[in-house]
Amino acid sequence: MSGQVQAVDRVAPVPAAPPILEVTGLVKHFSTDRGLLGSGATLHAVDGVDLRIHPGEVLAVVGESGSGKSTLARCILRLIDPTAGRIVFDGRDVTELRGRQLAAFRQQVQPVFQDPFSSIDPRWRVGKSVAEALDAFQIGTKHERRERVLDLLDRVGLDPSLAGRRPHELSGGQRQRVGIAAALAPSPKLIVADEPVSALDVSVQAQVLNLLADLQRDLGLAIVFVAHDLAVVEHMSHRTAVMYLGRIVETGPTETVFRDPRHPYTKALLEAIPHPDPERQLTGGGLQGEIPSPIAPPSGCRFRTRCPVAIDRCATDDPAMTAFGDGHAAACHVAAATLPTD
Repeated sequence: MSGQVQAVDRVAPVPAAPPILEVTGLVKHFSTDRGLLGSGATLHAVDGVDLRIHPGEVLAVVGESGSGKSTLARCILRLIDPTAGRIVFDGRDVTELRGRQLAAFRQQVQPVFQDPFSSIDPRWRVGKSVAEALDAFQIGTKHERRERVLDLLDRVGLDPSLAGRRPHELSGGQRQRVGIAAALAPSPKLIVADEPVSALDVSVQAQVLNLLADLQRDLGLAIVFVAHDLAVVEHMSHRTAVMYLGRIVETGPTETVFRDPRHPYTKALLEAIPHPDPERQLTGGGLQGEIPSPIAPPSGCRFRTRCPVAIDRCATDDPAMTAFGDGHAAACHVAAATLPTD
């Protein structure tokens, strides 16, 4: 986990509306080989994920490296095709889109990637990078595109004169702002931000997070915010989904997940945050060991090999999601056993 992130503005409340994105039973497996002559193996990157996001909502997807977060993000963006499951955006199944319909979807759903240097062409000037989607989707006249590029640079806190610069002339924070401006260019409804601040200095992270919070409030954007650090998303998201080895193990309103985590993995991630909360009492015991290989995930509960409270049942039975309150659920046999019975 990274160091403490400076104060971040809370995002605006979510208006009541049907989900703009619904992911159901999403699976993404990769075929691989073991060894030089090896037999075929299957890498379980995403293994049955359900989630939804409403217009104007920020959903954080958190977990360690190797948990499948980035693969999930790439599936949502249709950069890779899922093995199974549905991705419904604005009432249409994204997995069935082709040609012009897929292009129209990509105009509405834009990415912000982790590395701001590799996500924009180092040969292009900043203005051309921001205008790329405008040109691709033929939005407006040439003059209107030029004016929109300058307006977008100003909106993300950059001097419009930087339009003539090249990426290597900018700082990491400035380059990430360029990436955000490029994502905003075609006026999307949903941003998928994959670790958008993890490559930045801690001193710059809060600035970029505050920028995203301002944009969410001002433009009514929905944002899927992928991160490995819970400290980053505490004030940035309305809801949090905790992902481990290809599956969502806990989900709920961010304030509830932070105040009353039910899954031992969530508790361990929270205990790794370096700044203590005197009102938060956790008993997860800390995160021990390494995440298992997604080629051979453990039987039963996938977290059991690292769990400080695992019981015999955890080795044989895959825990289902159990509701613990309004919109709060976790997949844990031990946590489920604490609920009162009728």
